[in-house]
Amino acid sequence: MGYAGENRGVTGAGHEQPAPRLLDEVRRRLRLKHYSLRTEQAYVGWIRRHVRANGKRHPRAMGAAEVERFLSDLATVGVVSAGTQNQALSALLFLYREVLQIELPWLDQVVRAKRPRRVPTVLSRDEARRLLAALTGRTWLIGSLLYGTGMRLMECLRMRVKDVDFERREITVRDGKGGKDRRTMLPGALIEPLRREIERAR
Repeated sequence: MGYAGENRGVTGAGHEQPAPRLLDEVRRRLRLKHYSLRTEQAYVGWIRRHVRANGKRHPRAMGAAEVERFLSDLATVGVVSAGTQNQALSALLFLYREVLQIELPWLDQVVRAKRPRRVPTVLSRDEARRLLAALTGRTWLIGSLLYGTGMRLMECLRMRVKDVDFERREITVRDGKGGKDRRTMLPGALIEPLRREIERAR
């Protein structure tokens, strides 16, 4: 059986047959469930690394030992952060449950790395003003929208003309975190700059 990155698989006696394109199916399922492009890229990358770390064996031929060893090596050899290790685990959970349609109870028993508790760093109003003052053009508009609306970066970059309601001073965020739509306010100071950007785009 072919592994995640192969095009063909050897069945024996010198005969070959097309191998299933596992990563293509992973991408298809992620898009079907409206995951972000960055999440898709990260998940595909982790699945590919997991397969390569285990001699390019197909995930169906692996089990708890391989997954746990892979995750442990990330922490002990790769010295990755807790968030990175958890992302790799989420990618493998998605692979087995959503793509291969295999329920593996042992994955629920894998201990997730815990994030260290730290006080978040937040810019003061003066720091935010000085940061925005250093930006120009479209970069300034994007930074101002992020600061003034609470949108995430990819939500802002994917924003379309029809998502902006100048009369109500609202922006509709499409397919946000969790695949949900929501509305956020449009600051009055950004109405004219955003109008100009829309006209420029047209």
